[in-house]
Amino acid sequence: MNNMVSRNVQNIEISGIRKFFNKVEEYPNAISLTLGQPDFKVPQNIKNAMISAINQGKTTYTPNAGIMGLRAEISKYLSDMDIIYSPEEICVTVGASEGLTSVFTAIINSGDKVLIPTPAYPAYESCVKLVGGVVVNYNLNSKFCIDFTELKLLLDKEKPKIIVLSFPSNPTGAVLSEECKDKLICLLKERDIIIVSDEIYSALCFDDSYSSVAQCSNLIPKTILVSGFSKMFSMTGLRIGYVCAKKEYMEHIMKVHQYSVSCAPSIAQWGALEGLISCTAEVLLMKIEFEKRRDFLYERLRLLGFECTLPKGAFYLFPSIKNFHMSSDEFCERLLSEVGVAIVPGTAFGPGGKDFIRISYSYSMPQLEEAMNRIEDWIRTIKISTSI
Repeated sequence: MNNMVSRNVQNIEISGIRKFFNKVEEYPNAISLTLGQPDFKVPQNIKNAMISAINQGKTTYTPNAGIMGLRAEISKYLSDMDIIYSPEEICVTVGASEGLTSVFTAIINSGDKVLIPTPAYPAYESCVKLVGGVVVNYNLNSKFCIDFTELKLLLDKEKPKIIVLSFPSNPTGAVLSEECKDKLICLLKERDIIIVSDEIYSALCFDDSYSSVAQCSNLIPKTILVSGFSKMFSMTGLRIGYVCAKKEYMEHIMKVHQYSVSCAPSIAQWGALEGLISCTAEVLLMKIEFEKRRDFLYERLRLLGFECTLPKGAFYLFPSIKNFHMSSDEFCERLLSEVGVAIVPGTAFGPGGKDFIRISYSYSMPQLEEAMNRIEDWIRTIKISTSI
């Protein structure tokens, strides 16, 4: 029977994030800190715009690339961050996930090597394998920045076609510093390589300024930027993302997008457009709240003996559990079964995550407080039992 199923599909697994999220159903009183889904409501203006779109009958196909008004506003939004793509270089997608899949399908031939960071969002590896690409991991250092010595060696040895960048990062919350950006520019500007930069968390960067390789005029001709509004406007189920690329890539990405989905949901496009026009204040308030939650979790975790790097973006902490002498899978399994707190094992994010766990703080403060109280009690129990 397996001969009837694509070998590429057989060689990938269901997301480790979802695997652990699904286990929560077995524990009715569990607190889940597994998903990257903001607990904030979609801004009212976005809701009103979508209702208005329905009432006006804007429920038909849009242009394959998306409505021009939205693409123009995306172009303007990016230009405020010194990232320059024209509306014609932007395609609105069914979430950033479809954007990534369309990009990889358009540019990868069987056997092409793709550099992917570890730890990283697991969809990168799976999407690359689905279209026959070969994954080559590059490591991050102890602060979750790129190990440039290793990266240069891999670039010289492997001759990859593509490098994937992910800042702000899922699962680490790391951002791209100006220093790292400058090093990347020096390393990549003369190489024949495509840069796929996933910037879905760009609106949730806690630094005063935002840094992206797409800000570099020397790199932008070979940079494909993928982003969206799921996190920015807390509209995960409405599935609106976008891809930005120069014409030589976009015309081929559009072929995949067109035959896969025709266009992104029309109503949600009108909602995202209104969000960019009038909902930036809500985004700022959400970011401020996430920063408070981050600080709360970071301090509690450090007091409990976790080694943890302070994240500067997104809404995840990625603490080390080396001090507890357990694998990340065992740690998470026991935490769920013994005290009813669900988090994600670091192994879900590749080999670089094996000594870590991911905690999402896209949940309310009362949930985070209760979860940390349970974790604290459990850690004390572990220390008592190991000392007997």
